[in-house]
Amino acid sequence: MAPSWRIDEIAHRAGVTVDTIRYYAREGLLPPPQRNGRHKLYGPDHLERLERIRELQSQRFSLAAIRAILDADRPGLEGLFTGEGSRAYTLDDLIDRSGVDRGVVEGLRAVGLLPDPAEFGRDAYDDNDLALLRAVGELQDVGMTPEILVELAAIYVRHFRALQQDVHDMLAGVSRPDWDPDEMVAIQRRLTSNASRMIPATDRVLNYVHQRTIQRLTLEALRTASETGTGVGGVRVAPGPARTAPDDPAGGDG
Repeated sequence: MAPSWRIDEIAHRAGVTVDTIRYYAREGLLPPPQRNGRHKLYGPDHLERLERIRELQSQRFSLAAIRAILDADRPGLEGLFTGEGSRAYTLDDLIDRSGVDRGVVEGLRAVGLLPDPAEFGRDAYDDNDLALLRAVGELQDVGMTPEILVELAAIYVRHFRALQQDVHDMLAGVSRPDWDPDEMVAIQRRLTSNASRMIPATDRVLNYVHQRTIQRLTLEALRTASETGTGVGGVRVAPGPARTAPDDPAGGDG
């Protein structure tokens, strides 16, 4: 017979307070206990659930996100949203550490390149967000203006959202109704349970495609520049000083 505990006993085992367990129950994070006469008894499933809640909270997930992850009951799902050892930052922290002007940061947030952490079930920004802003600062250093940066961000967000929708439609069988829906559900479960391996592999594939695209665009821009005297984006550049023939090493007049 599975062990059972009163609320004070399971609170002690889980390392939380009785009030915390009652709060989780009100928020729908815990299933109701079993009744045994006048007592409400909690079992191993409740204890395991409490341990998962504490683990997800340590990764700075919001309660709403924790509820969604627990209800989905797909082990490894949280790996889609977390990075190992990632630190937590406020927006002010990001701006201070990155050195990027607040106006630029707000512009990036407005077009969706720097989304609010709540969109991912988090209560803070992380190291990925800081790395993004530091890359933006580097682009400013090499000559991109705030206007170009924000417009470039809007282009990327718009096209990646279209890509996201295409991927979703494919995995959901919308764009491929000929695929077996039961098999697709099984595939989705395998992917989420292996999120820790899937995310780095997917990231490498996307980075490869992006890198090759940039290389191709750069080569085309260089060819265009040599043919038309334009720079990046087709902007005409001022001609350089005319080259003179080198002096005759022999000193002759020809």
